[in-house]
Amino acid sequence: MSRALPFSAARRAMSWRSSAGGGQPLAPRPEGELLWVHATSAERYVALCDLGRRLRAQRPDLTLMVTCEEALAAMAPPEGCGIAGGPLPPEQPAAVRAFLAHWRPDLCLWSGGALRPVLLKHCRDARIPALLVDVETADLPARKTRWLPDQSKRLMEFFAAILTPSETAAEQLRRSGLPAEKVLLTTRLRISATPPMCNYDELDRVQTDLGSRPVWLAAHAELPELPAILTAHRQALRHLHRMLLVIALRDYHDMEDARTAVEAEGLRLCNWEAGEELHDNTQVLLTLAEDLGLWYRAAPLTLMAGTLAGGTGGHNPLDAAALGSAVIHGPRTGPHAALYRRLQDAGAAVRVRTGGELAAEVIRLAAPDAAAQMALAGWQVVTEGAHLTDQLLERIQDLLDLRERQDAPD
Repeated sequence: MSRALPFSAARRAMSWRSSAGGGQPLAPRPEGELLWVHATSAERYVALCDLGRRLRAQRPDLTLMVTCEEALAAMAPPEGCGIAGGPLPPEQPAAVRAFLAHWRPDLCLWSGGALRPVLLKHCRDARIPALLVDVETADLPARKTRWLPDQSKRLMEFFAAILTPSETAAEQLRRSGLPAEKVLLTTRLRISATPPMCNYDELDRVQTDLGSRPVWLAAHAELPELPAILTAHRQALRHLHRMLLVIALRDYHDMEDARTAVEAEGLRLCNWEAGEELHDNTQVLLTLAEDLGLWYRAAPLTLMAGTLAGGTGGHNPLDAAALGSAVIHGPRTGPHAALYRRLQDAGAAVRVRTGGELAAEVIRLAAPDAAAQMALAGWQVVTEGAHLTDQLLERIQDLLDLRERQDAPD
């Protein structure tokens, strides 16, 4: 249960934003549990929001509050982000106390380095449990910094556990005198896949109707991208006459305009959302992103739309990769840029810039062995962060349950 705040503390909290130079009051603290996560890189920001989304599926009353380094403050909040707490307060006791008094976090999850001694000291004094994750050797306080070795150790001792993907960092932490059981060697903090479900009877019917036809999917498609997508499909049809393009629109209100664009190209259309049947001569099927659980499974090749010229970007490609689809994307990858690069480096994704490049890749990857090789590489990327995600979910729940028992009235 949350503790009541003295009026003076609440008043200081509401004035902190102005005193810190932001000019806007903090958002109200919601009722229930609040998990505070702090991101020190764009990739960690995305992964922490994904972790919070998964945790809320198990604890519906929990709120995720995200802070970040100032360099990330202008970044659009990733999918799954709860309350954007903005940058941290300055390293001044009054500002830190106001920040903590306002948010009253039940748990802090700090990623990477850039540790704040004043902030963490006040977290310790307020008995807020904390975990340090994804910390690398370069993130650890060094002797040449303003922290003395014993101060560094006290800073690290505050955390209930320290999770690092670096054997060097783990050894350095243990040599500093931290208990071995507190320092855990893990994988990197990564966003993970949560593939959407589908009706498997419907999937069986679709796969029967498709037979051996080549299929590619444009997921989260937006109207400004349709000319490039349709141009690519017309070029692909010259080589693969029976190919089907599935366009899963991001916005329901774009359906009529999308239909008009397809018909203007002279392509034979099936409006899946209107209940129209898929026929052997259908060239384009229109649907919505809500149906992606079905089409990721049916299409061996997916264009993550929203990434082409005019698109908004920002969609997680791991859901497609987790369901066995090779990934094509444009240059506008938004907050998931690091993830797309990892997929590219692993051979699980390919980047295109124009409709012509898109057509060439669709034709190349229509060969089953080419798409299958990319899909296998994608699955390996999908599984990279799964172990740490599961481990963190378990530890977070344990700490939150313990805090709830401690705060419960006798």
